[in-house]
Amino acid sequence: QVSKKSEVAELQELTSLCGGLPKVIVEIASSFAKNTDRWKHTLSTKNKFMLELENNGEFDSLKGLFGWMNSYFRKCPDSLKPCILYLPIFPRNQLIRRRRLVRRWIAEGYSRDSHEESAEMTGEKQFCDLINLSIIQQASALGLGGTRMVFCQVNGFFREYIVSRQMEENLVFELRGSCALTTQRTGRHLVILESWVRDRIVYESIDFSRLRSLTVFGNWKSFFVSESMRLLRVLDLEGASELEYSDLKKIVKLMCRLKFLSLRGCHEICHLPSSIGGLRQLQTLDVRHTSIVTLPVNITKLEKLQYIRAGTTAPANEAPTPHHLVPQLSNCCGGHHLVGVVMPPGIGKLTALHTLGVVNVSASGTKAFLEDLKKLTHLHKLGVSGINKNNSNEFFRAISVLVHLESLSVRLEDNNQGCLNGIPLPLEGLRSLKMHGLGDQLPNWSGQLTMLAKMDLEIAKLMEDNVSPHSEGATPEGRRKPTRGVIKFLSELPGLCILRLRVDHLQDNQLDVSVITNDLEEDSFKKMKIFEIACSSSLEVSFGEKTMKKLEQLKVDCSSGSSLLGLKHLPELKEVLLKGSSDEELKADLIAVLENHPKQKKPVVKFEKLREPLRPDSLGGQGGH
Repeated sequence: QVSKKSEVAELQELTSLCGGLPKVIVEIASSFAKNTDRWKHTLSTKNKFMLELENNGEFDSLKGLFGWMNSYFRKCPDSLKPCILYLPIFPRNQLIRRRRLVRRWIAEGYSRDSHEESAEMTGEKQFCDLINLSIIQQASALGLGGTRMVFCQVNGFFREYIVSRQMEENLVFELRGSCALTTQRTGRHLVILESWVRDRIVYESIDFSRLRSLTVFGNWKSFFVSESMRLLRVLDLEGASELEYSDLKKIVKLMCRLKFLSLRGCHEICHLPSSIGGLRQLQTLDVRHTSIVTLPVNITKLEKLQYIRAGTTAPANEAPTPHHLVPQLSNCCGGHHLVGVVMPPGIGKLTALHTLGVVNVSASGTKAFLEDLKKLTHLHKLGVSGINKNNSNEFFRAISVLVHLESLSVRLEDNNQGCLNGIPLPLEGLRSLKMHGLGDQLPNWSGQLTMLAKMDLEIAKLMEDNVSPHSEGATPEGRRKPTRGVIKFLSELPGLCILRLRVDHLQDNQLDVSVITNDLEEDSFKKMKIFEIACSSSLEVSFGEKTMKKLEQLKVDCSSGSSLLGLKHLPELKEVLLKGSSDEELKADLIAVLENHPKQKKPVVKFEKLREPLRPDSLGGQGGH
């Protein structure tokens, strides 16, 4: 049994190294078929996997494959090649946030402004080109229609090929495991992996004079900051631990040419030094999921800033600290929520801002902040918290001038669930809308959201007139009452592809997502690809025969004892994810039900672990953007 597990692990490793590409898997597997010892040896040298295949005479049969690879890369546009050679910064199989990658490309100068489009647009197009070339792969096999993916991975085989080319280009170099002392370790992009033993002597022997980016995974050490890093453009410490404020002050002092600074997930950091105002080239500042609740006044000096990501997570049933700065969170589903930071006056000077959030409007001085907000006319993404009955009208009037806004995230203060009733939405181009802290109804915005592709709702009560034919309220003939309320509202959004619905209380613990008029079911949710439902108690979700016909992924986050009915009516369903639960009985029941699913390749059932607070994303992203 141990031997079988080992063989399965080796096969999985080989498949990963081959990037899941059938052509590559077949040819490499054929070359290993007669010599399994050579296979195991090559896998054991996975850091030099490609070099072993190219240079060892035993693999001459693969020359055609490498000829194909060389031709493939030669044909790539020159504008894409720097982006491609940059990808090995991220370890194989690691999920990469799309925006993290694109913002880094911009900082490196690989994605630039032109007469026709912004650097952001160029970067997004380059990302799509690499998807089309299969060099970057979706983190999930699901197609998301017209929506942008949040997480991706580098194709394993292409990554190995790129690494072998980079030894010639001398671009990316890694510190991993126990490194030998050598003078040959140099390049433009340094990656410190979690496995590296943090050997100061080895580190200080490196020539940093050409270094353009530093990326740290795992523990941070104060000796990572070097006075010779004065040309550094990108410092990416996302998820690093043990970073201290004194290190941050030194970073800001020495690395004055930084264009990208990410402290995302560095929980030890409570505030930014006022000297950050000296980073005049800074374009991207990501301090999300840190302990920072107030941004310094000197941030308003950073006139090249395009991208500010801030906000910290707090349990839904606890007040974040300090209490006077951010509002008490609602108790929906007992999860974690992102709350906003206090923004200093003068933020209106940062007219290059493309993305801003999450800002606590009430704590930032509503009048001053909204006057500043009106000046940020190039905003595409905005996230706010602290919206209440005293400032909601002024807030929506202020954003009416933001004609480029595509993504809006709004969190209401506690006990202000109805403060948006009667307020019109002054934006028609929104593609993503997130509403958190609602009561039992939505604002009447359905006719104004014709472009919406993604919606994320957190609502206290969902009281529907639907009566499922499976429930006690149905007539013997299965007749159902007309649909009104939230489900009807959502069904009228013509372009909706992704819907996340978090509910604290469901009527009779039942949710029927079909739409009924005059006893007949209507075609509804015609473009829906992903549907996620979260509830604080067990629930019964039922699907009619004419709803969500293109649904590919169903996520359920709820208590044990829940049930899903009508899955046979979802012909395109690929997977059912059970989040935050390990109810084996529910999983077994679902597997049995899906055995009778009409789709030839049966949908799979998976458990999805709850993510750490580092991943959630409350501003224009799926789970962690």
